[in-house]
Amino acid sequence: MTTAPTAGSGTTEPGGGTPRRRAVVVLVGIASLALLTDLLTKHLALQLLDDRAPVRLLGGAVYLTLTRNSGAAWSIGADHTWVFPLITIGVVGWIAWMALRLRSLPWAVSLGLVLGGALGNLTDRIFRAPGHFVGHVVDMVSLFDPYGQVWPVFNLADSCLVSGVLLAVLLELTGRQRDGRRVGGRGDAVSAGSPADGPTPADAEPRERA
Repeated sequence: MTTAPTAGSGTTEPGGGTPRRRAVVVLVGIASLALLTDLLTKHLALQLLDDRAPVRLLGGAVYLTLTRNSGAAWSIGADHTWVFPLITIGVVGWIAWMALRLRSLPWAVSLGLVLGGALGNLTDRIFRAPGHFVGHVVDMVSLFDPYGQVWPVFNLADSCLVSGVLLAVLLELTGRQRDGRRVGGRGDAVSAGSPADGPTPADAEPRERA
């Protein structure tokens, strides 16, 4: 008499390897796509928007305007640019540690977006002017105003970061755990794919017949 492996236990599943391996692949894939797309959009912005008036789109809902930001949103911390690479490196290290027990694909998407966004802006901090670890981030999207008076001018990396954090908050609120379990309404942890409301009639039938 054999026992079926518990979902989320790390055992190999048909067609996709272990849950952890699939989750890490998704995390790395999304992070890589976000990073490459961010670098591409920044390159295009530098080529097409430099020394040009803001480009008005969607009736003024969106403007494309090239800016270089030494701080965070609204230029917060502009005089302490060196702090942001250190924070980002800490975030990257935290995500790498989380990946050690990651088995949830939704969490892989969330962490992948955060990682890709963080690496996109970290690349600017390290390699762009005026120098290593004090580089200015390239931003190009402004909402409802051509010069960021309504909302801070941002880039694709910022969008990935915000989307990843919002998804993480949603997953926490719905009880989804990074190891693939889901916490029920009574605080009970339920493995992914396992029944939350007790055994079904089929489960009550004898496993073996004489």
